[in-house]
Amino acid sequence: MTRDTNIGHITAIEGGIVDVRFDNGRLPTLGTRLRTLGIPEIDIEVASLPGPTEVRGLVLNPTAGLRLGLGVRDTGAPIRVPVGEELLGRMFNLFGEVVDGGPPLGDMRHRSILCDPVPLSERQVDTTLLETGIKAIDLLSPIERGGKAGLFGGAGVGKTVLITEMIHNMVAEYDGISLFCGIGERSREAEELYRDMKDAGVLDNTIMVFGQMNESPGMRFRVGHTALTMAEYFREDRRRDVLVLIDNIFRFVQAGSEVSGLLGRIPSRVGYQPTLGTELAELEERICSTERGAMTSVQAVYVPADDFTDPAATHTFAHLSASIVLSRKKASEGLYPAIDPLQSFSRLLTPGAVSQRHYRVARDVRNTLAEYDDLKDIIAMLGLEELSEKDRATVRRARQIERFLTQPFFSIEAMTGSKGRFVALDDTLASCEAILAGAFEDRDESAFYMIGTVQDLQQKGGGDAA
Repeated sequence: MTRDTNIGHITAIEGGIVDVRFDNGRLPTLGTRLRTLGIPEIDIEVASLPGPTEVRGLVLNPTAGLRLGLGVRDTGAPIRVPVGEELLGRMFNLFGEVVDGGPPLGDMRHRSILCDPVPLSERQVDTTLLETGIKAIDLLSPIERGGKAGLFGGAGVGKTVLITEMIHNMVAEYDGISLFCGIGERSREAEELYRDMKDAGVLDNTIMVFGQMNESPGMRFRVGHTALTMAEYFREDRRRDVLVLIDNIFRFVQAGSEVSGLLGRIPSRVGYQPTLGTELAELEERICSTERGAMTSVQAVYVPADDFTDPAATHTFAHLSASIVLSRKKASEGLYPAIDPLQSFSRLLTPGAVSQRHYRVARDVRNTLAEYDDLKDIIAMLGLEELSEKDRATVRRARQIERFLTQPFFSIEAMTGSKGRFVALDDTLASCEAILAGAFEDRDESAFYMIGTVQDLQQKGGGDAA
């Protein structure tokens, strides 16, 4: 420590917030990282400047050693994390510290986690489809290279299982770097995901960053910025494509709400922070593509009480190019993945962006399911027999398609006992065309449940596989 080191002292502690007084008047700037003197060191991020000699900061890693009068050192810089090839295959926390039990990193370059997004003039838009191998997504909500896709759903409808399956399918096939960011999720899930990716042999091209549910709101609020800083290095410096998977973006919003409450800000609609839109944009706008590489993102988004008008959900919707909506009704019927085909959408699913065949099949599938949805009330009141022959054929095909869009997953093979399936888009299109053309009028709808393609119907009791 040099004589020029700026030292202050803690004058107030309230929850996860501390006030630090600097008697010399040299106040740290907003976002600066402060560290307490002594062992253990506690990190504080400056969040506001309430007076000419005081700063108010978020305690990022609270311990029992926090007390009034404790000395605090101004580091003179924001939180900085390591970047480089050595990060591949490792697991980190907010500060870029290794948390996987392996050896520590050597001497590496560090970058601030707080930086501006890429200017509009340097951004590029790509309409190349990124296959996930999941039929319902590739057909009805295709993800574009360099786009942002959201998995929306309430508690227990399968968001984490779906994003885990996408990791399994896309990381193995993806020619680039994958980065998983866990925000406010359970420690058990982090450990299981790390072990599963190691067993699948895809960890060598993957970086994992976690701010867990049991950690402070400041840690959960900033861990997304740490992950994107590491991802930006590979996109800008190494010119590599990067796949960023985030679970769960709602926990980022929730952490921001906790931070706002701790700082004493007046809450806005439904109790959220007044800065919700700005804070979410600061994170989301860093996910983009440039001429040097593409950054694609898939984000799980918890929807409180299944209310899609909740401010956290509506603000997130605005940033996405594809929205995959999970339905509790589908989940209750055992139709997994529980994707609602009528609420899910993708900006990529337009003529010219996808093939004419893909657009036509997706439109016909959606129309058939929409017609069936309209007929459900009539069926409930009068019965299927009262429908016209044309409507009965529509219902039969819609129910076959509903069950065909279910799929056994690799990530839960141990729980289901069914072998997972990766289904190419062309196979999905061919199967849907056959179903819509009435090639399986004599087959029971249950035969289509949890199969890969219609070719699998031969293994379920013979019949024409068309």
